[in-house]
Amino acid sequence: MEPKYKRIILKVSGEALAGDNKFGLNTQVINNISKHIKKCHDMGVEIAIVVGGGNFWRGRTGEGMDRATADYIGMLATVMNALALQDSLEQLDLQVRVQSAIEMRQISESYIRRRAIRHLEKGRIVIFASGTGNPFFSTDTAASLRAAEIEAEAILSAKNIDGVYNKDPNEHDDAIKYDELTYLDILDQGLKVIDSTAASLCMDNDIPLLIFAIDPPENIEKVVCGEKIGTIIK
Repeated sequence: MEPKYKRIILKVSGEALAGDNKFGLNTQVINNISKHIKKCHDMGVEIAIVVGGGNFWRGRTGEGMDRATADYIGMLATVMNALALQDSLEQLDLQVRVQSAIEMRQISESYIRRRAIRHLEKGRIVIFASGTGNPFFSTDTAASLRAAEIEAEAILSAKNIDGVYNKDPNEHDDAIKYDELTYLDILDQGLKVIDSTAASLCMDNDIPLLIFAIDPPENIEKVVCGEKIGTIIK
C-alpha cells in the first residue's frame, strides 16, 4: 500500500486507549494501536500524535469546579496517555519524543515547533501532550493548531465512532452517516464532532480532517493510504 500523506497528525481520543474498560489504560489496546502506527511509519509517513484525556478526566467531570482548574487536570491526563503510548511505541523499536505544552522537564520535552519538525524529519514520532497548554481549548483545537504549525497534510482523528452522523447513532436508529462534509456544514448544523474553534482553525488553514473508527486499529493504515472510510471534512 502506498501512503496518501507524507506528514500527518493522528488524533487519538483518550476513550480509545481505555478500550472496553471505559476508564484508564488498556495495555493490549494501546499495543495494537502502536503496531498499526508502526506500519504507517514504516511506509515513510511522518507521524505526530495528539492524545486526549477523556479516559481519565473530562472538563465536565469536575462539576462545580473552576473551569480553568478542571481543564488543567484534563491536560495532565493527556500527559499520562502520551507516556503510555510512548512506551508502547518504543517497545517496537521506534524513536519517540513527547512534547508537552506545559513544562515537565523530568518526563518530556517542552513544545518547540522547530524541534518537533526536526524530529519528524529524522523519522521520529512526536506525541504532543497537554493540549495547547491553555484552559478553555480542547485537544481537537490542539490537533488543529499543531497541524497548522508543523504543516501536516491532514488530521486523522481516531474515535470510538465510525464517522460523523446527523444525530447520535447510539440513541437514534435512523441516524444518517455523512461521507463528506465541509467545515461550514459542521458550524452551520452545530454537529458536535469537533468544537467550533478547531473547525475554524482547520478551515482557515485548509487542513482536511478525517474521522474514523479506531476499532479495528488497521483503519489507521487504510486512512493513511487514502481508503474511503469514515467521514472527511474539508
